[in-house]
Amino acid sequence: MAEYQNWDKKSESKAVDILLKNGGTLVSPTKVGYIIMASDFKGLERKFEVKKRKKNKPGVVLCSSLEQLSLISEMNQEIENFYKSHWDRDILIGCILPWSEKGKTLIPKDGARTLMMDTRDTSCFVIKFGKPSENIARILWDRHKKLVFASSANPSGIGNKGQVNNIGQKIAEGVDFIIEADDYVRSIQPRESEDTRYEQGVMVSMVDENGKLVPQQKSRRNISPAPRLIRKGLDNDLVMSILSQCFESWDYRQGDYY
Repeated sequence: MAEYQNWDKKSESKAVDILLKNGGTLVSPTKVGYIIMASDFKGLERKFEVKKRKKNKPGVVLCSSLEQLSLISEMNQEIENFYKSHWDRDILIGCILPWSEKGKTLIPKDGARTLMMDTRDTSCFVIKFGKPSENIARILWDRHKKLVFASSANPSGIGNKGQVNNIGQKIAEGVDFIIEADDYVRSIQPRESEDTRYEQGVMVSMVDENGKLVPQQKSRRNISPAPRLIRKGLDNDLVMSILSQCFESWDYRQGDYY
């Protein structure tokens, strides 16, 4: 069984040390529950094994700054503005995007690329996912230029309800370290119960069926393909409002990718 520690600076520091080691994995809190964090091929393999997760879904890349996001992903100005609107308001958002050429060079050359991209060479790039995990990802990027990849810390298709005790025995035994912060998770949706709270963030696809960026709309209407909201989640109404502000056309396609 992995060691548990409450969230503080010491546990963040230990998490960084673990992810700097080959194959390191850990469980960390976010705004919507717990995630498994990894930073290389061996760690990603361990993540897939403990989750029993299919390998055809786009991987999640944790971005600790807009500068990092802009460097490692391919975006246009409208998508950058969309992200910035969320950043400025501290709203969790993840978008399916292609990797930039520079970003591809920063992926560990150990096979990690095969586990971080879908068949279209895209991933989900996430910002504002919660202070504990943001702090870990920021240190790894700022000091070591190391990318961090993640999945929810629960068996695929089963939520952890924001409680570390619900991550499941296989995950608890299969990672190196666990940071506990149930109070932090509850504080994000204080008026929601375990049954009504969102356990994921909103995901928007910014690519077409071939993984190419949707075109800039430049205030024109009926531009297609357009951004698609493919997974509802925390602050869903706010995200849809920002979509409407940034794009004349966008689609709501809950579950479209999955």
